[in-house]
Amino acid sequence: MTPDSLPLRLVAILFPIFGIVAAGYFYARHHKPEMAVANRLNMDVFVPALVFAAMAGKSFDLAAFAPLALGAFLVLATCGLLAWPLARLFGVQPKTLVPPMMFNNSGNIGLPLAVLAWGEDALPAAVILFMVENTLHFTFGARLLDPAARLLTLWRVPVVFAAIAGLTVAMLKIPIWQPLLIAIKMLGDVSVPLLLFSLGVRMTDVSFREWKLATGSALLRPLAGMAIAAGVIQLLGLQGREAAMLLVFGALPPAVLNFLFAERYRQEPERVASIVLIGNLAALLFLPLALALVLR
Repeated sequence: MTPDSLPLRLVAILFPIFGIVAAGYFYARHHKPEMAVANRLNMDVFVPALVFAAMAGKSFDLAAFAPLALGAFLVLATCGLLAWPLARLFGVQPKTLVPPMMFNNSGNIGLPLAVLAWGEDALPAAVILFMVENTLHFTFGARLLDPAARLLTLWRVPVVFAAIAGLTVAMLKIPIWQPLLIAIKMLGDVSVPLLLFSLGVRMTDVSFREWKLATGSALLRPLAGMAIAAGVIQLLGLQGREAAMLLVFGALPPAVLNFLFAERYRQEPERVASIVLIGNLAALLFLPLALALVLR
């Protein structure tokens, strides 16, 4: 790729993502939509359909993605370990800072970014990254905020159930009637635009009251994530597209789910909201940087 074509490629990849986020933001500024039902439908129906269709496809090979899954786990775990002493240093409760430093936006941004940067063939790998992050979030993340959280009910989370079902179909090579798979894929196609639009709506709630902590986290998380991912890539010997995807995975901003968990478990939700939303604003800077590093 020539130096002149790289900026155009970055714009082509990132504009659809941030364009839909911006559409959600400006619509919400004027109409204040109630997104609770749409978000519930997305997490209960559309995203599980996307995950199942990707995993149940003929091209999915679980063993081939094992190094990438391990790499994602190591990146997230190391980011979480790094956040613990930082929380002490900044005088913040670890339960407030560790989740947004650890759990990234591999759904809202990670899934569409992978498809736009590397094509539809990259979706299964992106789903693996998303499932590693999501599973850790619903297990360790929930237990961190509430030691009494029941982990045995994890399989009841629709996206986790869809992943288990998709893996079962792929591993046992169970044939699926093609029109049914097409219908499931069509449902899944709804998820990504709705995830991005919903993120834009959520951005109208950005608060700058905790701007020092949020800005520090917004700068440190992607820089540390990329540095850790680069080390993990060398450690595991990842190459090509998987290495590139893991580096970009390290640069992703905090997951919006961090704010929802903070609300649910009453863990300084306003402070967490600032960290999450300002972190996602910072993605305008760090995602082009990460993509430039892997696409040059």
